[in-house]
Amino acid sequence: MSNSAASRFSWGKLALHAFFVLLSLCFILPFVLVLSISFTSEEALSLHGYQFFPREFSLYAYEILFKVPETILRSYGITILVTIVGTFLGLLLTALTAYAISRRDYMFRGVTTLYIFFTMLFSGGLVPFYILVSNYLNLKDTIWAMILPALLSPFYIMIMKGFLEQLPTEINESAKIDGAGEWRTFLTIVMPLSLPALTTIGLFISFGYWNDWWLPLLFIDNPNLFSLQQLLYKIMNTITFLSNNPQMLQAGINLQQFPSLSVRMAMVVISAGPMLLVFPFFQRYFVSGITVGSLKG
Repeated sequence: MSNSAASRFSWGKLALHAFFVLLSLCFILPFVLVLSISFTSEEALSLHGYQFFPREFSLYAYEILFKVPETILRSYGITILVTIVGTFLGLLLTALTAYAISRRDYMFRGVTTLYIFFTMLFSGGLVPFYILVSNYLNLKDTIWAMILPALLSPFYIMIMKGFLEQLPTEINESAKIDGAGEWRTFLTIVMPLSLPALTTIGLFISFGYWNDWWLPLLFIDNPNLFSLQQLLYKIMNTITFLSNNPQMLQAGINLQQFPSLSVRMAMVVISAGPMLLVFPFFQRYFVSGITVGSLKG
């Protein structure tokens, strides 16, 4: 009987591992295909279609994108700066707001929570938002136009609130007895205990800033302030236009090899690559904090 149970357990465990291996392949193989296409010549793509191994290896797509390398590098710098500053300030304000409304001794806890939740359901609209940022805050064509509008998310605040409510209230009381003020309690006790939640939400915020192209498209016209996503978006539109209008192609670009397909995949690799390298360093905290706020909200 015990041998039969052990056998069933082994087969079940093997099936579970096989399922997750297949699931992992479903996530990995598309990116491998994208990487392969980006290194494939345009002629090979037209003749043989998409393949996991390049039929004709070519760097022409990357040569087109890095024709003026300082433009890409400047956009990388802008995106990195926006991501770092936006993630730090957004995470700090999210934690502060969630900490306040999670405290049971806060008199206006219910009203403030309702106010924050209300903004998840309704917004002022795109036109008032544009007028506010451009005319009243005067942020157009400034780097803050890519940071401040996305600084706080009510969804992340509610998730952080749910996590902080699970912390024992005795921690705050013992800190007060020891003479710690609110700021010291928050910075030295609450924040370290909230590291899994902070890391998880911080990753979501950083991904949002890194992949954002909507705010730059609305508020940035200065080419020197183009973010990486905005620059790649404009490059893609330009390539689409040139591909559909071959008579507009400048001299020196071979139309037969013009990478209208592979360059799109190269853009994906350029934009997504850095975040794929950063994520594994935070994976341990991300896994432990993926269910933050799931018990209470």
